[in-house]
Amino acid sequence: MTLWEGKTLGGDLAGSIGDLGTFLPFVIGAITLAHLDATSVLVMYGLIYIGTAWFYRLPVPVQPMKVIGAAIIVQNLNAAEIAASGILIGVILLFIGFTGIVDKLARITPLSVTMGIQSGLGISLAILGIKMIRSELLLGTIVMLVMLFLLNSKRFPASIVALVGGTALAFYIHPDMTLPSLHLGINLPHPVWPAWHDYYRGFLMGCLPQFPLTLTNSVLVTTVLAHNLFPDKSCRVTNKNLCFSLGVGNLIASPLGIIPMCHGSGGLAAHYRFGARTAFSTAFIGLILLFIGLFLGSSGLQVLQIIPSAVLGGMLFYSGLDLIKPVKSEQKSDIFVFAVVVVLSVAVNPGIGFLVGVPLIYLLHKEWLIV
Repeated sequence: MTLWEGKTLGGDLAGSIGDLGTFLPFVIGAITLAHLDATSVLVMYGLIYIGTAWFYRLPVPVQPMKVIGAAIIVQNLNAAEIAASGILIGVILLFIGFTGIVDKLARITPLSVTMGIQSGLGISLAILGIKMIRSELLLGTIVMLVMLFLLNSKRFPASIVALVGGTALAFYIHPDMTLPSLHLGINLPHPVWPAWHDYYRGFLMGCLPQFPLTLTNSVLVTTVLAHNLFPDKSCRVTNKNLCFSLGVGNLIASPLGIIPMCHGSGGLAAHYRFGARTAFSTAFIGLILLFIGLFLGSSGLQVLQIIPSAVLGGMLFYSGLDLIKPVKSEQKSDIFVFAVVVVLSVAVNPGIGFLVGVPLIYLLHKEWLIV
């Protein structure tokens, strides 16, 4: 199979920006609040996107880790602590991948739990999209309606129309908006070397709460979704390989200033929703990020910041809806567990849904609990 099959160029270009709704807010927020080097973040994400496209041959996404992103904002993690958390989670993922632990976890995880986590993530993304739309209700409503009519259009891809048209409309609505001031040059990542004390907060505030979400969303659910969307092309998307690419990616990129990265079912659904069918899609967005980081440096962040949150929210809302799928089962126990996992995934996080859902389904199947 070639990296790009040629016939889906329009869809892949449109799908390449489908995940910006989750990617940009976390990246921009982390760079701003933790004073991270924009060049390092953008260059390393660009390289990992390209490497992921080459390895999987599918539009497997690359995203910032959400819990660590939240910890940057709430717990005020600094650059060294962020790097430490990425290194630690990289080591753990490589360990569970090479030892086969991740495959054992996959075997004991029922479909009702996996689908509950996936649907819960979809609901969470849709809700986040609505919140972002409310930041500028008029613009967001227009974008939502236009996208609704263009979701299945091949001539006018919904994501590109929303991104370009929505940004142009924002300039029209707000005449005081200014274009970014760009500075061309050659910019390279700056290493970040954590000290021993950085690993303490990096583990407690970043790695430990992030791991259950990464295991469920970035590994187990992503594998299932990839095989559902690409049944004939997803042989490389396995639990072990995802642990490997996540582990290696974080071990290499974290000391070079990236926000710890993950794959994710939400990103995969977003790329697919807006037309991505081959790895060209993710390679393309990787090249864009690499170009911005290398040649525009910190000023390149302004390019990403001009895209309104309301536009990103519309894209996020529709990609979230695509993840919401009911479990196909006639057993009350499976339906009950699915509902419990959905609620916990939305109300708390998918890791808690996993930790509760797996033992619950076995208790119900053994009739130690009855619903």
